Amino acid sequence: MKLSQQRHLLKNYHVKSISLFGSFARDEGTSDSDVDLLVEFEPTARIGMFEFIRLRRELSQVLGCDVDLATPESLHKNMKTDILKGAIRAA
Repeated sequence: MKLSQQRHLLKNYHVKSISLFGSFARDEGTSDSDVDLLVEFEPTARIGMFEFIRLRRELSQVLGCDVDLATPESLHKNMKTDILKGAIRAA
């Protein structure tokens, strides 16, 4: 199931955009790989730790695999440029 088909889920969490990065974005993912997603929230969103964890769980259920969820702000400065450059917009 595509993330773009989950508009209601993304809207509930005030997601502005969500992008794929990591092994699946590089077409190197395996059945053991988790899915790395970069999420940007609407500027007015008030997403706390518990909402962030719930969003990750719901995305894992939708995709049927483990999901690692990150925001641009949470990326390590030494990796941020490469991650943003290689990210593929999913919704």
